[in-house]
Amino acid sequence: MFRKQRLPLLLWFRLARIYNKSNRMSSKYLSQWNLTVSQLDLLAQIGVHQPIAQKDLAEKLFVTKGNITHSLRILENAGFVSRKQEWRTKYIQLTDKGERLYEEVVPKQEEKQAQIFSSLTKEEQKTLLELLKKVEKNQLNRSD
Repeated sequence: MFRKQRLPLLLWFRLARIYNKSNRMSSKYLSQWNLTVSQLDLLAQIGVHQPIAQKDLAEKLFVTKGNITHSLRILENAGFVSRKQEWRTKYIQLTDKGERLYEEVVPKQEEKQAQIFSSLTKEEQKTLLELLKKVEKNQLNRSD
């Protein structure tokens, strides 16, 4: 059963090249806002799901709550996000400044990523999408 879910070796290599190219391109593009790729990922997730509990944000990013604390502090100090405590839960949302950055950066970043991933064949894109859906579904099932 596991073999059916594995990606073909050549697709893995292509994905590794795409990841490297994407990371370099994104880092260069995001440097004008002093953002890292992981900070943009946080910003994008918050923008889509706001307000969002910090623990839920961590689950969506497949990391621990502690792993995002430092990046959130940087985004908060830059004025892009605000956090508020309600009982035992910290909620995060974009500030007005964060909303403007989100609206400017995220669509451009999505266009750049689409261009990079267009090098995959339709069959490779389909295989990758199916596997990502399985990974997300398994992650969601584990958090229930």
